[in-house]
Amino acid sequence: MALMTGKVCLVLAAGVAAAQDLGRVLDRVEQRYNRARTIHVLFEQTWRVQGRPPRTESGELFLLKPGRMRWQYRVPPGKLFLSDGRFVYLYTPETNRAEKMPLKETEDLRAPLGFLLGRLDFRRDFGRFLSRPEGAALRVIAEPKSDRYPYTQVEFLVTPQHEIQYLRIQGQDHSIMEFRFAQEKIDPPLAASLFRFTLPPGAELVETVLGEER
Repeated sequence: MALMTGKVCLVLAAGVAAAQDLGRVLDRVEQRYNRARTIHVLFEQTWRVQGRPPRTESGELFLLKPGRMRWQYRVPPGKLFLSDGRFVYLYTPETNRAEKMPLKETEDLRAPLGFLLGRLDFRRDFGRFLSRPEGAALRVIAEPKSDRYPYTQVEFLVTPQHEIQYLRIQGQDHSIMEFRFAQEKIDPPLAASLFRFTLPPGAELVETVLGEER
């Protein structure tokens, strides 16, 4: 009985230590991104929807607090997803059309990436965490506390430098959005003009409010 009790204590102690280690990692990730004023990083984005082949796109991501982001695509060339802090714009060169929507209303999975915009608070937004080592990195799976978010699960890979190199978001509609990030730069100088949307010549602008076009 004493031997069994000792084993149980060792397992519990290991679990507590693992939880403490994960907590420290999450704290360091929060500090890294919440303290940043600007971020520049290369990205590769893969979108998976049931019944359709996966689509992979890539480009550069620029961020400026508060709430401004520019996803500038190289593949496909000319595509742009931009937030000026109040509205988001999605321009698709194939249709020469831009969609505009209030930032707070969009359910686009690029928009709620709070860790990149300096609003990250893991314990506020997520209720359950699982983690496992992956080489020198740590893979974390987090489930949101509320169903008000457009996603049901977030998975990310944290490097020893507390960078997020990989991000997987499972949407409420069962879609999967994966991001791979590289060459991250913290606080590079970024011009404010990067976050102003200019409608390309001849393009159509469609404004969407609460799911209705106008």
